[in-house]
Amino acid sequence: MRIAIAAVGRMKAGPERELVARYLDRATATGRPLALTGFEVTELAESRAAGAAARKAEEARALRAALPGGVLIMLDERGRSMGSDAFAAQLARWRDDGRASVGFVIGGADGIDPDFLRTADLALSFSPMVWPHQLVRIMLAEQLYRATTILAGHPYHRGE
Repeated sequence: MRIAIAAVGRMKAGPERELVARYLDRATATGRPLALTGFEVTELAESRAAGAAARKAEEARALRAALPGGVLIMLDERGRSMGSDAFAAQLARWRDDGRASVGFVIGGADGIDPDFLRTADLALSFSPMVWPHQLVRIMLAEQLYRATTILAGHPYHRGE
């Protein structure tokens, strides 16, 4: 199953970008024997539309076009919170159900278009707090790596 991330906003070169790359490289290596592949990020420019609603709608069109289809997960502070074990188990269920891909969406500064959000298979929250897209990308990359280690029985994850 292919894992894809589409994010509004571009990360500059530096430690944040390097950390995302490190976690996704690790997820790729650990995920390969588990039939989890891809782990790629597509960065999209922020909309220049005049109003927030128009910006969100324009970004939603770009995000939708950037993803391969399949399961759609939106990162949203109002979404469902889940632990790492449950997250890994859900990815494994989708994989075992024959889903070809899972696409993760990280919206722009104005958030995600409500109509687009309603199309999600899962709205996922890392916290009720709002985080900058750079940190959300790091947290998502780390959780994807953690999920592969959980599924592989690797000692990186030492949760209960």
